[in-house]
Formats: sequence, structure tokens, C-alpha cells
Amino acid sequence: MSLSQESKYPSRRTYVLKLRSDAQPGALAGRLENIVTGKQHAFESTHELLEWIAGELASMGVEPSRNGP
Repeated sequence: MSLSQESKYPSRRTYVLKLRSDAQPGALAGRLENIVTGKQHAFESTHELLEWIAGELASMGVEPSRNGP
């Protein structure tokens, strides 16, 4: 058995999610911050949040899942 050297949850993909005090289930708003780089992104909707995450994964060379909807 060989062990993978790559962590399943690498630090470079660690984010803090901060929701604004007025965020609601149908209207998420807040900020994501990458723990390693300090890069921050404010978002005003769930759609915007998910689009940004997808863009970050694409910039890291991650292929979209074929099992998704």
C-alpha cells in the first residue's frame, strides 16, 4: 500500500467564510478569505459565491466533476 503525498485537504485551499450580519438563507452575502494567500473576495449572492469558487478551482487546474447535476 502506498500513501499519497498530497493531502486530501491541502492548506492552499483553506478558506474562512464570513457571513454578513444581514445574510439570510435566500440572500447570502459575505466574504471568503484564503488562509494561505490572504486573498479576499466579497460576494452578494449564493450564485456569486459558487461562481467564484468554481473560478478558483479552475485556476488551480481542477476539472469539473462529471457526477454533478
